[in-house]
Amino acid sequence: MHSRASQNRLSGSAFHSRISTLLLAMLSTMAAIYVAGRLWQDAADRVYLIQELDNRSGQGESAISVDDTLKVIACREQQKQLSTLEMQLAAARQEGFVPNSLSKNEGAQSKKKLLAVIGIFTTFGRKKNRDAIRKAWMPSGAALKKLADEKGIVVRFVIGRSPNRGDSLDRQIDRENEQTNDFLVLDGQVEASEERPKKLKSFYIHAVENWDAEFYVKVNDDVYVNIDVLGATLTAYLNKPRVYIGCMKSGEVFSELTHKWYEPDWWKFGDAKSSILRTYAHDDVSAGSWFIGLDVKHIDERKFCCSSWLPGAICTAV
Repeated sequence: MHSRASQNRLSGSAFHSRISTLLLAMLSTMAAIYVAGRLWQDAADRVYLIQELDNRSGQGESAISVDDTLKVIACREQQKQLSTLEMQLAAARQEGFVPNSLSKNEGAQSKKKLLAVIGIFTTFGRKKNRDAIRKAWMPSGAALKKLADEKGIVVRFVIGRSPNRGDSLDRQIDRENEQTNDFLVLDGQVEASEERPKKLKSFYIHAVENWDAEFYVKVNDDVYVNIDVLGATLTAYLNKPRVYIGCMKSGEVFSELTHKWYEPDWWKFGDAKSSILRTYAHDDVSAGSWFIGLDVKHIDERKFCCSSWLPGAICTAV
């Protein structure tokens, strides 16, 4: 048998229990609503990003995550910026602006087409010859660049590398070039008398690849050239494409082993000249053979004969 006080205590406990249950239910409902809201918001964000990606890529539905989507979008924005920069760089190049790395390259020294690239063939132990040419007709320093900029004529001493790569011979040329900056050093070419035909071919390959010119000229380091007359003479042939100009010497191809200009392949010349692009024992013979089978006009220009000084001559030999 319970007393009234006991019943009151039981009733109060039940009331508090119902209140606690109600509060818990309310909190649970609020938590459920909050979680549902967050899930809905995340889902909405995901749908938006995927739709945005679809609109940008045109690839339809995507199952990648939001983080991956953001990375893809960022990457594509960078690609757009890179494309814009590339177009701006191309436009700048058309206006004559080039990066510093390219401006140091001889191949990018002149935007306009040059008239001529002159290669003066020299070798080790002939510094006196080079100094004499520098004093006589080949400008140096700023004047050398001015000759290229104003008259479109590039002049360089052409030399290969020592068979003992990096020895004192190479170092002497490197030191001289540091002072004068007027050499074209063919790093892949051995400097030797028997290598002259290959050296000539290497020069033409390098010159064509690095300078866009109307004419490519080869002279020796014992020749004095009248630059002004040479420029005027070459200009007169500008309207004649594919010309091979020189002091054309036609005569015997020497078969005697003891002769200075002995040609081991002498039997290939004569009435049935070879049209194969290959090197022979001598550079001038090799150059002549290269143009035999080509669609070029041979011009015997006597002003180019350098064995003696003739009236109006372009060059003379010493």
